[in-house]
Amino acid sequence: MKGVVISMVVVLAMIMMVMMIKPSEAAVSCPEVDSSVAPCVAYLTGGATPSAACCAGVTKITNIAKTIDDKRAACECLKIAATRIPNINQDAASALPQKCGVPFNIPISKNTNCAK
Repeated sequence: MKGVVISMVVVLAMIMMVMMIKPSEAAVSCPEVDSSVAPCVAYLTGGATPSAACCAGVTKITNIAKTIDDKRAACECLKIAATRIPNINQDAASALPQKCGVPFNIPISKNTNCAK
């Protein structure tokens, strides 16, 4: 009987420890993403080429979005930001990373499924 009680106490302690562990949180915040892509608005709404500040912002997002959780968070932030730009040119948004010469596998679109 004493062994059963000890086993139950150990199991309860393990459950409590698991419940106290926080899931990993993405290091990417929407205000940070917004400020990074703000210089890109002119390009995304009809500008010929992205500015140096715009490309620096794209590079910054690439540098902070290292994990899958970070990339998903950045994707969600970009999706929200794209909805706030009423006349975004979707072709320009898709071409932005290439125009900046940045390997960027996070789509900039209002319709992106960020869970994939």
